[in-house]
Amino acid sequence: MKKAPSRGRLSTAVAVLLLALMLFPVYWTVNASLQPAGGTLPTGWFPRHPDFGGYATALRDQGGNLVTSLVVALGSVVLSLALAAPAAYALARFPGRGTDLVLFGVLLSQMVPGIVVADALYGAYNDLGLLNSHLGLVLADSTAGVPFAVILLRSSMRGIPREIIEAARVDGAGELRVFRCVVLPLSTNSLITAALFTFLFAWSDLLFALTLTTTEQVRPITLGLYQYIGAHTNHWNAIMATAVLASVPAAVLLVVAQRHVAAGATSGAVT
Repeated sequence: MKKAPSRGRLSTAVAVLLLALMLFPVYWTVNASLQPAGGTLPTGWFPRHPDFGGYATALRDQGGNLVTSLVVALGSVVLSLALAAPAAYALARFPGRGTDLVLFGVLLSQMVPGIVVADALYGAYNDLGLLNSHLGLVLADSTAGVPFAVILLRSSMRGIPREIIEAARVDGAGELRVFRCVVLPLSTNSLITAALFTFLFAWSDLLFALTLTTTEQVRPITLGLYQYIGAHTNHWNAIMATAVLASVPAAVLLVVAQRHVAAGATSGAVT
């Protein structure tokens, strides 16, 4: 067998080194979360005597915030897809003179700084009574998910062969049934991709949570961790354990859905 060229070995070594550098903060966070409580973290390379007290403290203090983040993120996914899928189908299958203008408006909405949106929403929420509510955070986080989902789904739906849709219409399917039974199943990868990124947008949000919530009743995990650092600087193991717990849902979803994400991103980039 031929030996691998030295150039290939060098590329592999560089890739492994870069991967180790990127994953080191994750390793250090997990390692620090298993240390005893204290104001400092005298961590070694490995926790010789793992202490899970930080995780017990994190679950006790931040368990409700994790549930809040989960509710808000899932609500944002449902709302974003419910709005974006029909809009994307309409833009893909019924183009008109205003289609380009609508798409330009969708793109423009993603360029608006988040703090501008948050300030505008605060005044509206104050009048509508939506401050400190799950619904308010769902609506706010959907402002990032809907434009992204519309752009991705429209590109995917434009790639569906027109013959398939025409065949369904010949069989007597109406527009709504074509959309529900033909277009959505064929756009599964793009739907999963849009859902995943919308979930990540909402799960990692701090700006809307910091602006639109003022009580502990509705507090996402990002805001809980942000305030946890100032209040519990003598419990770094609990802070790191909270960071690990907050990373688990996103990491699990990325691993589970990576095949669909790769296919969905590719289908959205071809047209």
